[in-house]
Amino acid sequence: MRIRSRARLAFALIVSAGCAGSRRPTTAVAAAPCTFTNPLGRGQDPWIVRRDSSYYYVESDAVGITVYRSPTLTDPKQNGVVVWRPPKHGWNRTNVWAPELHMIGDRWYIYYAAGSSGPPFVHQHAGVLESPAPDPQVGPWVDRGILYTGDSIATGRANRWAIDLTVHTLGDELFAVWSGWIDSATTDRTPQHLFMARMSNPWTIATNRVRISSPTERWEQRSDADGLALQEGPEFLEHDGNVFIIYSTGESWLPAYKLGQLRLKAALTDPMNPDSVVKTGPVFAGTPTVFGVGHASFTTSPDGSEEWIVYHAKVAAAPGWRRNVRAQRFAWRTDGSPDFGTPVDVGVPLRVPSGQRGCAR
Repeated sequence: MRIRSRARLAFALIVSAGCAGSRRPTTAVAAAPCTFTNPLGRGQDPWIVRRDSSYYYVESDAVGITVYRSPTLTDPKQNGVVVWRPPKHGWNRTNVWAPELHMIGDRWYIYYAAGSSGPPFVHQHAGVLESPAPDPQVGPWVDRGILYTGDSIATGRANRWAIDLTVHTLGDELFAVWSGWIDSATTDRTPQHLFMARMSNPWTIATNRVRISSPTERWEQRSDADGLALQEGPEFLEHDGNVFIIYSTGESWLPAYKLGQLRLKAALTDPMNPDSVVKTGPVFAGTPTVFGVGHASFTTSPDGSEEWIVYHAKVAAAPGWRRNVRAQRFAWRTDGSPDFGTPVDVGVPLRVPSGQRGCAR
């Protein structure tokens, strides 16, 4: 059973009463009727997808992978169901990270990273689960196994470290993008790069990987002597024929964590050609009061008229991985690129997504 904090429960009661027309006075930090405040709750690496009238939010913990189903974007962790538990033995028995839920064709897939041991986390690889059910909370979920993310697809040897794998269809081809190492290593303090490969189906990598980006820009370099240059958490984002890969860079345990952007030069360009992408950044970064923003996913309001970014941020500036999940609306610039704005402070009321139940515009 998932336990919510007293603060989250109090916040939910305030919003519910406000939308029902209550005249109860609110405090300075309480949300007005039909508004909400960040954070949405504790968590990291948020992945949320809207399907029909529901939002599905997926996360991992020591128990396994849980899929939540909610009618609202601003309260996503409702009705949680553990859909998969790691095996007691094998490559994916521990350290289950950053699951993503995708509908491909008529089936659901969950992509995730896991390992056989750690720390140090030097055995992480990408795996995939499949379900034929129309409801991802029902299953059954079948383990389709490990994905090959190395340099010899013909032999399948020397599989390389990989996390945060995501998939996307461009034209009629399915592609995978992930964060990985160039070579195997004995320390997890190893630079991370973005790799891409074509897929023959949702559970099979069909080509050798291609490195499409490395943390070479000054704003991607380590922020202090204890830092590490990395790129991770890639996510596709499309708008009006433009294709972007939004990724996280900097160190996730430090305030400098931020988002960068890769943009395909043209819709028909081969995305696996590194010369086909243009890097820009940072496109979303912290403020003096919001620390370490990153690992975003993207969705729309219930009526489809607004686009929203859901991301995590650190709860304090000190090094560490205590994080919470936040959401805010974003817009588009005249050149077709996303404008994520500035991360909004905790406690600042924001209008709920357009079409959210009980809050008419």
